[in-house]
Amino acid sequence: RSGASGSLFFSVLTEMAYLLRPLSDQIQEVQNFREKKRGSSLFNHLSAVSESIPALGWVAVCQKPGPYVKEMNDAAIFYTNRVLKDYKDTDPSHVEWVNSYLSIWTELQTYIKEHHTTGLIWSKTGPVAPLSLFGAPSDVTCPPPPPPPGPPPVFLDNNPKSDDTAAQHSALFAQLNQGEAITKGLKHVSDKQKTHKNPNLRSQWGRTHQASPAKSQNPSSSACAPAKKHSPVLELEGKKWRVEHQEQSHDLVIEETELRQVVYVFSCSNSTLQIKGKVNSIIMDNCKKLGLVFDSVVGIVEIINSRDIQLQVMGKVPTISINKTEGCHVYLSKDSLDCEIVSAKSSEMNVLVPEGEDDYREFPIPEQFKTVWDGSSLVTEPTKIAG
Repeated sequence: RSGASGSLFFSVLTEMAYLLRPLSDQIQEVQNFREKKRGSSLFNHLSAVSESIPALGWVAVCQKPGPYVKEMNDAAIFYTNRVLKDYKDTDPSHVEWVNSYLSIWTELQTYIKEHHTTGLIWSKTGPVAPLSLFGAPSDVTCPPPPPPPGPPPVFLDNNPKSDDTAAQHSALFAQLNQGEAITKGLKHVSDKQKTHKNPNLRSQWGRTHQASPAKSQNPSSSACAPAKKHSPVLELEGKKWRVEHQEQSHDLVIEETELRQVVYVFSCSNSTLQIKGKVNSIIMDNCKKLGLVFDSVVGIVEIINSRDIQLQVMGKVPTISINKTEGCHVYLSKDSLDCEIVSAKSSEMNVLVPEGEDDYREFPIPEQFKTVWDGSSLVTEPTKIAG
């Protein structure tokens, strides 16, 4: 929809991730609590809650939030059936708890079916929210972006010609555009290289991040100081995969995935990452020249503050958000052609749609718009500048 209400809709959608972060943190707290109580006699109760609590994130699921909640409810039933088996003949209070807890999700499904069958419905006539709500909250604890890494060997030319840039992009496209054959060029990251399976790497990473901050320096000395080198991270932290500070790594693979897990990719450059299976969401933040191949996502894929990103969907994804990014190529699969792509403050974006067995047809996402007054309202449409 054009006009102010349309702009409001896109502003809300692109900033929703920030607004939902407190909820996401609380869900993570619930899941972490369950992991700490593995020896508890009520572990099945805790697991039922932990496995289904991501259903609260249905507000970020487009098109089919109801089935998403049902999927979380089914995950809870796996554990509540164990509770019933253990207590149905000895303590009816546990049976009552099971029925009461599961009713939360069934009633939520009923509410969604009645009011938000295909996702959140925004009022067209209600009051307009203050503009201050659309900026990132001041208390959001996002990790500060580190100094940009030096140019890697494969991109040594600081002023590449347009032909060279096109050749580089074509080479990366060719690498991504292999369909399922792309896995043949990947190799597993050994357990010794995974932070979550190697205590030594984890302790090194902790020492690096716990080091006291450097003392303030004058402008001349700080300008000459080398950029701080961060240790690469590839680890599972609760339900969150963290992939951080990876450089020149083209064999990164995440394959032990679950539906409730999220993947956070931060400050990676000149690398290729493959995510197997179905995850809840993927966030790419402050990345450069990164190729990402994933199977399916039930929520959203976000690309923020990045440059030269190549993204390939092998299965399905409902929404892709591109924000403050220069250069982003999205390869869609036949099953993901109904994907919604929302962009803001970004440039050089292209969507490649499958055509035939091995070919793709490229479509640019508009970056410039023309707005005219039609006598009753403003009408905005994409425009092209000749020349």
